[in-house]
Amino acid sequence: MLFTLCLKIFMARIADVTLGTIRTNYSVRGKTLLAGLIGFFEVFIWFLVVKEALNSDINSIWIVIAYSAGYATGTIIGTFISNTLINSLISVEVMTMETSKDSIDKIRSEGFGVSVVETVNTYKEEEANILFITLNSRNLSKLKKIIKDIDAKAFMVVNETKIVQNGYIK
Repeated sequence: MLFTLCLKIFMARIADVTLGTIRTNYSVRGKTLLAGLIGFFEVFIWFLVVKEALNSDINSIWIVIAYSAGYATGTIIGTFISNTLINSLISVEVMTMETSKDSIDKIRSEGFGVSVVETVNTYKEEEANILFITLNSRNLSKLKKIIKDIDAKAFMVVNETKIVQNGYIK
């Protein structure tokens, strides 16, 4: 009986926390209707689990452990699903001293739109370029490899982008 209760609590917590993590990601991206729908099911499951855990005649630390372990596991699974399945746009800024027309053309030939701004690296007082690239997050590792091939010492900043209007995105 205790094992069954703990397993139910553990599995339900995985489900509701996974939904909560996904809901948060959709909410941040401005998809409020979908986030609200997911939130309904998240809280529905949570309520049933809490009711079951608190109304049980069984007093055991294993119930608390199952509840907590389900929460932790749900966070891991929800983050994995969010990072893998939810399509997001990111903006990448690259400061490099090694850009040339050929290297910019290489980035573009791989399907990435890139804007180049000439600047001065005040730390080394050398001319540098800042590359602005907006892309689908799934293509980040490919872009990072291209940038590393061009300039292994390039300074790169990656930001999540909420709204993009016009431009070119692979």
